[in-house]
Amino acid sequence: MTAADTGHTGAGPRERLDPTVPDLRLLRDDSHICALLGRLAPGAVPPLLPALTGALVVGTLLVAGHGQLAGITLFAPVAALLLSGPASGHPHDGRFDWLVPPVLRVTEYGYLAVLGLASGVPGFLVSVLLMAVACHHRDDAARPEAGVARPSGVRAAALGWDGRMLVVSAGGAVHALTAAYGILAGYLVLLLVREAVRTWSATPVADVRDRSGGGNADEADGPRGPGDAPNGQPDGGRPAAGTTGEA
Repeated sequence: MTAADTGHTGAGPRERLDPTVPDLRLLRDDSHICALLGRLAPGAVPPLLPALTGALVVGTLLVAGHGQLAGITLFAPVAALLLSGPASGHPHDGRFDWLVPPVLRVTEYGYLAVLGLASGVPGFLVSVLLMAVACHHRDDAARPEAGVARPSGVRAAALGWDGRMLVVSAGGAVHALTAAYGILAGYLVLLLVREAVRTWSATPVADVRDRSGGGNADEADGPRGPGDAPNGQPDGGRPAAGTTGEA
């Protein structure tokens, strides 16, 4: 399965996926900027090492700035983007490439949490933003289980991991970090609610029959007559005399 098969070509929200073969490039949650960098050298850059390097650089810049917004901290999203972006066009078919999405999640969550809390952004705003981002990522991870993909337009509207980091850093550059957190959190929550109402509520629920033999297995065998007993035993399933007690 390729990214073109799963939504990078702008397919609709009902596009079917193979739930047993997830496309890691969808789980990366890249923005258009990152995808554009990936087209410069498609498949030429292995994805794991740049993602790990980007996470290390972001962490180093946060430590150097003591977690607070400083000139050097503003370069953290740009550094992560430039390092991980060119690898977004790789098919992610390596043995350890499944680690790339978790590394990118740690990079984004760590940047948003440490920068916000250390720079005086109210804790509830940081929490709401992190929860909204996590819900978008959960949506990407959950839909393939049902054989569908999140619409590419919705993923693009969510700005991607790198886009969200750039928005926050831009807000800090104009001394409006709290406003940037609040606006971004509100925007992502509204986008999430809109998408849930538009697609999840409209998805038909399949009537799946229990094939495991448990639960309603008796009902699956058809109605029983007056003389029939559970478990197919004429004595109602009671133990025979002399086995576990007196008759």
